[in-house]
Amino acid sequence: MTATLQPLRIGFIPLADATALLIAVDKGFCADEGLAIELVREVSWSNVRDKLNIGLFDAAHLIAPVAIASALGLGHVKVPIIAPFGLGVNGNAITISPALQRALSIVADGDLRDPLVSARALAKVVAARKAKGDEPLTLGMTFPFSTHNYHLRYWMAAGGVDPDEDVRLVVLPPPYMVESLENGHVDGFCVGAPWNSVAVDLGIGVILHFVSDIFSRAAEKFLAVRQSWADEHPETLLRLVRAHIRAAAFVEQPENHREAAELLARPDRIGVSPEVILRTLEGRLKVNQAGDIRTGKNYLLVGREGAARPDPAQAAWLYAQMVRWGQAPFDRAHAAVAAAVCRPDIYDAAAGHAGSSFALPDTVGAFDDAAFDPDDIEAYLGSLRIRR
Repeated sequence: MTATLQPLRIGFIPLADATALLIAVDKGFCADEGLAIELVREVSWSNVRDKLNIGLFDAAHLIAPVAIASALGLGHVKVPIIAPFGLGVNGNAITISPALQRALSIVADGDLRDPLVSARALAKVVAARKAKGDEPLTLGMTFPFSTHNYHLRYWMAAGGVDPDEDVRLVVLPPPYMVESLENGHVDGFCVGAPWNSVAVDLGIGVILHFVSDIFSRAAEKFLAVRQSWADEHPETLLRLVRAHIRAAAFVEQPENHREAAELLARPDRIGVSPEVILRTLEGRLKVNQAGDIRTGKNYLLVGREGAARPDPAQAAWLYAQMVRWGQAPFDRAHAAVAAAVCRPDIYDAAAGHAGSSFALPDTVGAFDDAAFDPDDIEAYLGSLRIRR
């Protein structure tokens, strides 16, 4: 007699950093743990957040700052959220129109592959447009409480561009980024894979930077659950995390990349070419219409180098960005709540060991060498020239 599987409903956005979730289901790792997962493909982060918060989803593929904002009650109702598994470190990229790339090339003082060179070139382009009375550049990001918003802002501010005064930032769901660039509604965007590569393949975008050029290690997505659900279903949560640990290990084996890409390419999953996803998993992206290839060994970390183990220091950094850009006042108690969203203890219990075998770095490793100490956020904020 076959045992009945426990049903769970999980929402996701069609992005490559949902890989561990999708593979955990499609390779049967969740079923092996006695779980029957219904995956629900969503378009916007607000949909995912709201359905998780009100209980329509048991768990969700969730952008990391949204989990923190929900736990703090920022921008929406307050619902305590925890993250027992990290679905992706790095994986974002900044893509711009060919016209903006040409404008940056003309004024750049050095190699545009250097984020400081490109940010300073952007400041020159912004100043020239202001002097001529032109409309400000428009850049897309996925949500106000998003890594994409903070990554764009950090990069621009390092070059002297004030993200709130000098450019226009607009919110677009990830699948709509490419169409908006093609229609000229935006001059560029920051989004997760595979949508940067889709823009390049269509001949309408140039990948300017992998976010791993800007930060050596930036937590991107979480497997998120409500704290109340975790309290009610502790064993189920451990089984869910165990399935994801197996999935992440599967995906990180190069010999499995092709099979994973075929599974992820399905219309009800990510819904793009398997070749695009394969390049993403390999960290080998075409960056322009000439077909130039760039590789990034840390472009998207699914499970390797401790990426799946949620890191409270990363959550503290994201909270610091919320404070930096005026989304939240600084409060030590709030900083503690933000850090506590990440639950490495649950990950460790599911993995069957105490602590991580990988020594996590102390900071996100920003390209401008701005040091971040999660225990002294005030000093970090005081060191930043452009902030709200």
